Amino acid sequence: MRYRLAKKSDVKAMARIRAAEWETEGYWHARISGYLAPKQHPREALPRRVIYVATKADSLAGFIAGHLTHRYNCDGELQWIDVISEHRRTGVASELLRHLAKWFVKQKALKICVDVKPTNTIARQFYAKHGAEKLNRHWLVWNDIKNALTERGSDKKTTG
Repeated sequence: MRYRLAKKSDVKAMARIRAAEWETEGYWHARISGYLAPKQHPREALPRRVIYVATKADSLAGFIAGHLTHRYNCDGELQWIDVISEHRRTGVASELLRHLAKWFVKQKALKICVDVKPTNTIARQFYAKHGAEKLNRHWLVWNDIKNALTERGSDKKTTG
């Protein structure tokens, strides 16, 4: 698996991955393109943002996006993380999270929040495993995103 910054040419594949869970590829293409541009701004988002992708044999296996923010007095927000089903539970999501965490640290953004449906127990367990704590009913927070850098997986080959 290789990890790198997303390119405009990755948007179609990212939209396909998001649409597998809900909405349409067209909806997600517009949202992700706007986010990457940056022309689409989540509430209280600042312009600095990043998307990392995980690729295997030139095929997108997953991606993660985050930006700086002032929402909930946080420094940053994890916007999206998605991994295709055949690469779930293989360490891809953990490595994507580490890439985003490193980016936040470089931005001097340590308090990071993420919106998670209260019923999404798999995501909540994943974030808790990586050091996130409950902020409120819908939101989790890393009071120091460096805590997400401590766990290491086994299938990592990183670039960029």
